[in-house]
Amino acid sequence: MPVAPTVQDIAAARDALAQADPALARAHAQTPAFEWRLRPGGYEGLFRMIVEQQVSVAAAASIWGRTVEGLGGAVTPEAVLAHDVEALRAFGLSGQKARYGREIALAQVEGRIDLDHMQTLSDEAAIAALTAIRGVGKWTAETYLMFCEGRLNVFPGGDVALQEAMRWADRAEVRPNEKQAYARAERWRPHRGVAAHLLWGWYGGVRRGEIALEDHTP
Repeated sequence: MPVAPTVQDIAAARDALAQADPALARAHAQTPAFEWRLRPGGYEGLFRMIVEQQVSVAAAASIWGRTVEGLGGAVTPEAVLAHDVEALRAFGLSGQKARYGREIALAQVEGRIDLDHMQTLSDEAAIAALTAIRGVGKWTAETYLMFCEGRLNVFPGGDVALQEAMRWADRAEVRPNEKQAYARAERWRPHRGVAAHLLWGWYGGVRRGEIALEDHTP
């Protein structure tokens, strides 16, 4: 079972990041301590991440609740494959998300991936295995490994909020693109996942008006 890093683990990683990269020191100083947001994984965890994408929190909760109920309370590959796309859409899923849910289920039951034992794979191998499934993009694979497996060195460079926070950290005029974000994050190994959480926390605090961001380009 994946184990979330402790508060002490995160604090030590944050200190190391701030010392290794002065650009992160400001974010570190301004962002309160946080816990790792570990979620249930496996097939259910990945399918839920797909369901929750690009909808509001309230809508995601409603659709997921209807999906769980419609599947009889157990979100398993077998339960999903027992329903065709139209039946899944009746739970509130889009046709695309219903198809992706079935694609992931097929990959699991056919043995093309083992979502219950991903810990045996390196980060790179796990990302490759996940993105080989139709409907699972790189950002989804990376955030699944972070939030459902507690992997400390995964960094979703395509995340726009992270890119914007990186722009603030570097006091840059232009937000880095995905390739540039990955390159920039290389300096944060082996704590790239903690750096991502730190930048997300900083970004959220600024957007909510809880943190005053100074000396940055709007």
